[in-house]
Amino acid sequence: MSEIDESVRAELTRLRESIDNIDAAVVHMLAERFKCTQQVGVLKAKHHLPPADPAREARQITRLRELAGSAKLDPAFAEKLLNFIIAEVIRHHETIADGTVADGTVADGTVTEGTVTEGPVAEAAPAEGPMTDGAR
Repeated sequence: MSEIDESVRAELTRLRESIDNIDAAVVHMLAERFKCTQQVGVLKAKHHLPPADPAREARQITRLRELAGSAKLDPAFAEKLLNFIIAEVIRHHETIADGTVADGTVADGTVTEGTVTEGPVAEAAPAEGPMTDGAR
């Protein structure tokens, strides 16, 4: 294997550090989004609303495709990503509606670390971590 020129190595390092920072920001933004969607899931469960909202999902996909296009990102990729997130959100909304929420969540939205809460939706609330709510 040949030696990499030091200037090339430095540029690769600089670019990779930027990528690492962007990845961290994406993870944190998704975590914030998921906290909100957990609250939506609790609200839906309390009011006996369905976990999925196809009309909302369609509007979000259209909106995201437009944003992707204006940002020079492949709209088809953006749609695939949102569909993945939405599927996870629906799964979590179904879990909330069933009355079982992990990560120690309680009705007032607080989180008690490292516990699992089972029971009626009145005992469920937003959780820390990767739980999602797609477009809801």
